[in-house]
Amino acid sequence: MGYYLNPEDVLELYKGEMEKPYFVDKTKMLEEMISLLEHGRNYVSVTRPRRFGKSMVATMIGSFFGKGADAREVFSHLKIAEKEGYEKHLNQHNLIYIDFSRAVEECGSYQEYISTIKTRLYDDLKEAYPNAKIRREDSMGATLRIVSLANKNEKFILLFDEWDYVFHKKYFTEEDREKFTAFLGGMTKGRAYVELAYMTGVLPIKKYSASDTMNHFMELNMANSDMYSDYFGFTDEEVDELYQRYLGNCPHPAFSRQELADWYDGYERENQSSIYNPNSVVSALTRNKLSNYWAKAGEYVELKDYVLNDIDGVRDAVMLLAAGEPVEVDISEYASTATELKFRDEILSVMTVYGYLNYYNGFVRIPNRELELEFDKIIRTEPKYSYMRELERESARILQATLDGDEETVGKVLAIVHTTESPLKAYNDEAELSASVKLAYIAARNRYNMEREDQAGIGYVDYIFYPHNPSDDGIIIELKVDASPESALKQIKDRNYALRFRGKLGEQPKTTGRIILVGIRYQRKDKVHRCRIEILEPGQLHELSDGRF
Repeated sequence: MGYYLNPEDVLELYKGEMEKPYFVDKTKMLEEMISLLEHGRNYVSVTRPRRFGKSMVATMIGSFFGKGADAREVFSHLKIAEKEGYEKHLNQHNLIYIDFSRAVEECGSYQEYISTIKTRLYDDLKEAYPNAKIRREDSMGATLRIVSLANKNEKFILLFDEWDYVFHKKYFTEEDREKFTAFLGGMTKGRAYVELAYMTGVLPIKKYSASDTMNHFMELNMANSDMYSDYFGFTDEEVDELYQRYLGNCPHPAFSRQELADWYDGYERENQSSIYNPNSVVSALTRNKLSNYWAKAGEYVELKDYVLNDIDGVRDAVMLLAAGEPVEVDISEYASTATELKFRDEILSVMTVYGYLNYYNGFVRIPNRELELEFDKIIRTEPKYSYMRELERESARILQATLDGDEETVGKVLAIVHTTESPLKAYNDEAELSASVKLAYIAARNRYNMEREDQAGIGYVDYIFYPHNPSDDGIIIELKVDASPESALKQIKDRNYALRFRGKLGEQPKTTGRIILVGIRYQRKDKVHRCRIEILEPGQLHELSDGRF
């Protein structure tokens, strides 16, 4: 078996993943690939951020289909063994597997890089098909065509991992990158010998390939499609199972299942479910510690490269995102390179592709606590965001005033934030008031999960703050424009919003402390903010009946 043609070590790589304590069976993806093989839709590119399981899936696909090594013992215990097509396709296909990030250990130029790849593949083909009259000077597409025609239309699965490697190394020029996409296109497009071409990487291919070089690929990324998303992240059900393994493996568990979700869940999908960052979940379970593992994931482009961009609107968007507000965006356009960003939506789109933001239903937001910390690091250290640090100080004041029942201070701080952060033309807008409240309480995100319009009782509450520590106080905030703060409090009580702190059946209460009820009123005519606070003491939650305290 060869270096790239039917390599034996692909199976060893996959077996190495299987032997880890928090391995998740993703072989249902193989059903999808079998369908592509049998129904002719045989060009697919899946792009995801670093550490979202792309290479593991690639080695799984290669191990299952490729002739390099007998994988029956491995897959016979996995879900795919029960599915139609298992016997027909297991190790029955010629595989060309190239990981472009490991193709050449050291090289000084693109010519050296690509020549090494071509030479290794040529040597594999020459050894495996001695009857084919191939020449080193021919293109790789022509070489594979000659091999195929000389061997009764022999076909191949082409599996390319880290396809975008050349775009992340500074010593490769734009001309080199154009040559590389032409090389990939020449091997795949319009080639009868291709049974399946599967590519994976971080960057979306269609914005990095000239004209129609790569337009034959069905491209699936974090922004444009949910297809196959279950295989590049963990679902709730999978994390439930992993958490039970963790409880069995760890004599002193350091965090709850809910805390795991708060830290690493949040990549929403069209079916209203969500996906967890798999690398971070496994890292937390393995180390028995919730932490920011994103920074250790080896991203090619750092978040601050985008957040510190001087394009108009980026700072305001980051401000809202950091406060937990979704930001509306046209996600359809991606920048050509990280150095050619011209518009706010380009930056937010690329940040979504890299996994720093989640896109859902026309809006982007920070998906979870892990990424909040990435944003926080920048906000706390970069001079450009010094105003946010002042906002944090005011926010700490309003949070403490809320817990103390200090209505006057809450109103004053909210007025400061609303005046400072809201555009004049939108000052009286109810949505601006709501965003200003979230900004005013930005410091609370270190102690609370802050939910907006969460279903509670018999209606939807404007804001509900669930404490990270269940013994801390919970907070409910209701907003009113041109109405009294007392009417806001009445709505909280009439609609039983506080019942949300009881949790679902079988769950522990989300707070055992007090529940702070906050009614906020903004009067458009005089631009005055008023606040009323009531406190529900521990134990009173169980006294709720008939919609009233």
